[in-house]
Amino acid sequence: MKFSRRKLITKGATAIGAASYIQQTSAKIQPSAKNSFPTIISTWSFGEPANKKALEVYRNGGSILDSIEHGIKLTEDDKNNTSVGIGGLPNSEGVVQLDACIMNGPNHAAGSVMALEGIKNPISIARKIMEKTPHVQLAGLGAKKFAKQLGFSEENLLTTESKKKWENWKKKNSKPDISKDNHDTIALLMIDGDGNLAGGCSTSGLAFKMPGRVGDSPIIGGGLYVDNEIGAAGATGLGENILRHCCSFMIVELMRQGLSPTKACEEVIKKASKIDPRGMDLNMFFIALDKKGRYGAAGTNKGFQFSVTNKDESGVIDVTPLAKGNSVIKGGNEISP
Repeated sequence: MKFSRRKLITKGATAIGAASYIQQTSAKIQPSAKNSFPTIISTWSFGEPANKKALEVYRNGGSILDSIEHGIKLTEDDKNNTSVGIGGLPNSEGVVQLDACIMNGPNHAAGSVMALEGIKNPISIARKIMEKTPHVQLAGLGAKKFAKQLGFSEENLLTTESKKKWENWKKKNSKPDISKDNHDTIALLMIDGDGNLAGGCSTSGLAFKMPGRVGDSPIIGGGLYVDNEIGAAGATGLGENILRHCCSFMIVELMRQGLSPTKACEEVIKKASKIDPRGMDLNMFFIALDKKGRYGAAGTNKGFQFSVTNKDESGVIDVTPLAKGNSVIKGGNEISP
């Protein structure tokens, strides 16, 4: 059974009623024990196919890292997704530059690649950096050289659709700015049957950005953080804001202090909004998964969704945003086993 607030909530339902219904419905898909089948969560509705791919890989004997990598690769390979991988919107010079990172809970290993050109699967390069080099991060030409040495093929990542969008933007703009175009990210978190955690994150970054701009997605502690004793967190939205507040790392640390996944996401947003001149208008969104298998999410603006998958069910959940002027998510988005 699929679940989606837009499908399950009757027209005219209140925000509180809707959020409560999400809580009751989604609780069915939670793991009930450490050795239960894995739970996978990811940002946005396009994360659901990635979740399902990750589950398929795991069912067929793949490791948690195999599952993370191949789930995210599915999104990276989708030419119709202008936020991730091939087909991603380019920088201000018309060049697609990709960012990604991956983190493994059991050995606290991490790999990251940024400003990668001509290689459509940065999540795979990030994993190779983690496993085959003494480094955590590689960037630009060095990252591309490393990928080609490993046999990854170079190809044109700028699709006809993305090129047209860039040309239209170029006609109206003389310099890079924060574009209103889609610049979503896939962050995918997983807990496996043994209770181990891992996560990955991939994006083409801010549309029409300055060449070389790097957002939060490939930064460990910014767009992704995993602590196998506590939980994992991932981010999407405007990377500059997420970076300045070290958000994913802080979410995990708040879970360490006893906060639930949603409350931890919520507290990070509240803290950032108190010290940031933009207040609540930060355009940042988070998902979190703890060691107990609980998951949650929070965001500053309307429209944020996250996807949840396990062996029995899969679906997309709408997140009620934090309201401007207060610190409460109406009805809550907390899901517990």
